[in-house]
Amino acid sequence: MKALVWQGVNRVGIERVPDPEILQPTDAIVRVTSTAICGSDLHLLDGYVPSVTHGDILGHEFMGEVVEVGSEVRKIKKGDRVIVPFPISCGKCWYCQQGMTSLCDNSNPNPKLAETMWGHAPAGIYGYSHITGGYAGGQAQFVRTVFADANLYKVPGHLTDDQVLFLTDILPTGYMAAENCNIQPGDVVAVFGAGPVGQFAIRSAFLLGAERVIAIDRFPERLDLARRAGAETIDYEKEEVFGRLKELTGGRGPDSVMDAVGLEAHGTGLLGMADAVKQTTRVLESERPHALRAAIMACRKGGTVSVPGVYGGLGDKIPLGAFMNKGLTMKTGQTHVHRYLDLLLDHIVKGDIDPTQIITHRLSLDEAPHAYQIFKQKHEGCIKCVLDPWADPKDHEPVKQ
Repeated sequence: MKALVWQGVNRVGIERVPDPEILQPTDAIVRVTSTAICGSDLHLLDGYVPSVTHGDILGHEFMGEVVEVGSEVRKIKKGDRVIVPFPISCGKCWYCQQGMTSLCDNSNPNPKLAETMWGHAPAGIYGYSHITGGYAGGQAQFVRTVFADANLYKVPGHLTDDQVLFLTDILPTGYMAAENCNIQPGDVVAVFGAGPVGQFAIRSAFLLGAERVIAIDRFPERLDLARRAGAETIDYEKEEVFGRLKELTGGRGPDSVMDAVGLEAHGTGLLGMADAVKQTTRVLESERPHALRAAIMACRKGGTVSVPGVYGGLGDKIPLGAFMNKGLTMKTGQTHVHRYLDLLLDHIVKGDIDPTQIITHRLSLDEAPHAYQIFKQKHEGCIKCVLDPWADPKDHEPVKQ
């Protein structure tokens, strides 16, 4: 089969690899019909996530049709149309039973790697390095999925792939980020980063009762999409963000602030330059935590900082004094996708949220290396790329907004 594989820092390519096989009786094989590139995939591309090796198949946002099941799979059958949540749940451990599926105790076969970095191991994740299990990802024509009964989620036939694909990750991620803000009626929420997760965080904040949402970014197409969702916007290259946030909130600051950027935030000034240099060494600093610093500084006293942006190692110059002395609460974590699937599917069916609005490009799997580049560089107004593993390249054109 064809798959998109990591070939080295800043290098990915399409290669022919063996078709996946059933290895455990609880496995299922999925023929991928749609897959997408996530901002987190760029951390792999850029070499900031450890334990990625040449030939690893990337991709953790994918869906398709079940073509084979193991002998112990009972709820899922051949022919089912499913989405595949990116964190892998065993369905039986204490964390899964509590709905914290991204912390599953049983789905990461390489816990020692993660424990060395983080003290404890999170769940396995498809296509996201050996520190999260070394599972082959979904930017491929077929995928072996594990714990099929606990993980594969059947979706209605009347909904298109574009409508349900993002249930695998970024829609629940944006929703959980907003939920973590503990939004109360009348609240003002600020979102640093208006990329795909930020867009869903904005829409989710409104769904959860925020009176106002303020999006901070620098790309016109992202800011425009945020405004179309009802958000106010700040272009941080044209305005001083802290002063503008205070002005928009009567001097108090937002009630909650989200960092929807993560470890490769674009920083300005000397501190931003220092972050970039130190991160390049992979030793002095593994993150560029500019958005996290900004979120802590911008949030009002007694407010909440929500962090859906991915961090993997060590960040420098975090303003812990501001965090402690302002009495802030921080909530973060990989998304417990399974917890939100029924709720968010219902919102999609009712038309409360339209996931297709963020798609700017539909390309074939063969064009994935190009898609990675335009997504990383924000070229062609690219906000979100969806890939078709079976399409001819000439059949796909950028989506017209």
